[in-house]
Parts: sequence; C-alpha cells; structure tokens
Amino acid sequence: MTTEAAPARTLFGDPAFRLLFAAAASRLGVQVGYLAVPLVAVSALDASPGQVGLLATLSTAAFLLIGLPAGAWVDRVRRRGVMIVADVVRAVLLGSVPVAWTMDTLTLPHLYVVVFVAGIGTVFFDVAAQSYLPHVVGRDRLVSANSALHSFDAVANIAGRGGAGYLVQWATAPIALVVTAVGYVASGLLLAGIGKREPAPRPDREHGLWRQVGEGLGFVLRHPILRPAAMAGAATNFGMQMCLTMLPVVIVSDLGLAEGRFGLFLAMGGVGALLGALTARRLGAVLGLGRMLWLLGAAVAPAAAFVPMLDHGSAFWVAAAGWSVLAYKVGVDNVVLVSFRQRVTPDGLLGRQNATMRFLLTGALALGAAASGAIGEVVSARAALWAGVVVLAFAWAPLFFSPVRRLRELPESAEKV
Repeated sequence: MTTEAAPARTLFGDPAFRLLFAAAASRLGVQVGYLAVPLVAVSALDASPGQVGLLATLSTAAFLLIGLPAGAWVDRVRRRGVMIVADVVRAVLLGSVPVAWTMDTLTLPHLYVVVFVAGIGTVFFDVAAQSYLPHVVGRDRLVSANSALHSFDAVANIAGRGGAGYLVQWATAPIALVVTAVGYVASGLLLAGIGKREPAPRPDREHGLWRQVGEGLGFVLRHPILRPAAMAGAATNFGMQMCLTMLPVVIVSDLGLAEGRFGLFLAMGGVGALLGALTARRLGAVLGLGRMLWLLGAAVAPAAAFVPMLDHGSAFWVAAAGWSVLAYKVGVDNVVLVSFRQRVTPDGLLGRQNATMRFLLTGALALGAAASGAIGEVVSARAALWAGVVVLAFAWAPLFFSPVRRLRELPESAEKV
C-alpha cells in the first residue's frame, strides 16, 4: 500500500509560496515609484504643497470610493487572476509617465489620472493578495508567511527607496518609473506560474452585492479584535501619511537637499520596518502578542517628535532616526495585526474583511494626505509634520482599551477572545 508524501511544511519548500514570494520580490520597483511619483511632481512639474497633497490623496482615494464593494466582488472570484490583471494595468499606467515625459507632454493632470487609476488596481490587488495567502500557505503558517513577506517589503523599502533617490538624480524622476512598470510586469508573470488552483467560490444567489458588503463591514466593526485593530491602524496611517506627504516638500523644496537625501531618509525607515518584521514573533513570545502591540506604540511615540525637526547637518540624521523608530512599530504591526485578521476571519469573508480593513486603513492615508496638503498650503509643510506627530502619539490607545492587550497568541476565533 502506497501513501502520499506529506506536503512540505517549510514555507520555501512550497513551490507556490516560492513563486508568490518571488512576485513580491519583483515588485521592488514599486518602491522606486513610491519615491519617484511625488518627486515627479516636486522636481519635474514644480508642484505646490497643496498639489502634492492632492496627488497623494488621489493615489489612495480609490480605497474610500470602491474599497468595500471590491471585497465583496473578490469573494466571488478566484483571487490570483485579479492580482495578475491589476499588475498589468498598473504597469501600463506607470509606463505612460516616462513616455509622456520624453515627448514633453507630461502634466500634473496626467499624473493625477495615473495615480488615481493605478490606485484602483491596487485596491483589487491588495484585497485579493491578503485573501489569497491563507490558500497558499494554510492558516497555521500565516505568521511565518507574513513575517517573510513583510521582511522582504522592508528590505525593498531600504534598497528601493534608498536607491531610487540616486536613480532620480541620475535619470530624472519620470524615467525612474520605467523600473516600476517592469516590476509590475514581472510580478504578473510570476503569479501566472503558480500551479496551486483555488477552489471555485460558492455562489451566493440569496444576497446582493451591497448586502454582502454590509456583512463584511459589520463583521469587522463588531469584532472584539478587528475593531480596535482597525482604529489603531487608521490612526497610525493617518499620522504617518501626514508626515510622508510633506517630507519631499520639506527635504527637496524647502531645505534644498538632493533627491538622494530624501531616498536615504525613507530607506532608514525601511531599516526600522525590517527590524520590526524580523523581531515581531520573538518579541511577541516574550511579551505576548497583544501586550507587545500597545507597549511598543506607547514606547516609540516620543520618537515622532524628532521628525518635524529635520534640518541640515546632524538634525537630518536625528529626524531620520526618529522616523526609523516609528517604522519599526509599523513593521511589527504589519506582521502581527495582519495575522490576527487572517486567523479570525472565515474563508467566505476574507475578501470582505480585507476590503473593509483596507477601506478604513488606506482610506486614512487618503484623508491624511488631504489634511497634510491643506495644512501645508495654508500654514506650512513643517506644520503638517507636527500635526502628524500629534496623531501618532495616541495611535496605540485603541489597542490598550480592548481585549487585544490580553492576548498572548493568535486566537482561533472571535468566540475564544
């Protein structure tokens, strides 16, 4: 009698995860775009603080506009195909910027359209990707898988954003976006090679799209873990985005530093995020996962005050160090809170849960960018940085005043919280 070989339990022994990880690695170019797009506006198109704020708002506005129905729709289809189409669409859009630049036809409205429509692609990709991961690795390996993926994201932040600043100096910001477009193409090709086919979603003919959207929203807002996680994450994103939106204005425009210094500043944040992703499991084992989240939030909040003090000389490095400390906490959150969300959500609600969380978390980015642009235009770019710091100082509070602070391990379900 023959027996089937047991499936590989190590992450990188699984061919499907290897391809998924390689697809994430190929999106290193996305980090180049993260830095290059605002620099196209600031350096190439001479945008004002308000225009930079509008650009950042449009890049994430799609999560507010279609984030919730996108989740219900993703729950009705196989997720990998959605991710591939989103990669192709974003590659075409970002590739249009260097083409228009070389033809001397690039304008701010063109850039606005590109970031807005690419943001729609990102909505569908992100919702599908977080819903697809449990199918690829199984729920018992979610923390390990998220740690591996977010650790690489942090490495990409360091290499992509650090190198992007110097690439922009050498080749100009619009031309640097060629790297971003190529990264999206490579990601789509690697995802297409994954052979592990998802089961067909069970059709729900009794409930309409908006009824399903309401179920996902209600699930998150009533859940004792997901609700405070959403509140804390939204506050963190709002504060971080207020700072991020005005950083290129302060560093490149106000201080007159080279684009490479902006990339270096963001790369130091990537170092912090990498350390957070790598140490999240070990630190959680010592402190307990829930306790760790709010303790870290309270401990790193004072570091935010150094960011608005950035200037020439040593003040630049002190501000960058403060930014790195903040990013460390974000790296920890990305591993632990995403794993919480995936663990407690039934398969049939994963897309809607992820879409609801993206609606709230990335919607906070859009609102933070809009607020930052308004403050930067009316008061000053540095005042917008200080406003972001105030928000970050209290972002951990929703986790403290919730059942999350008592959790030592990932829960199996909401009933066990």
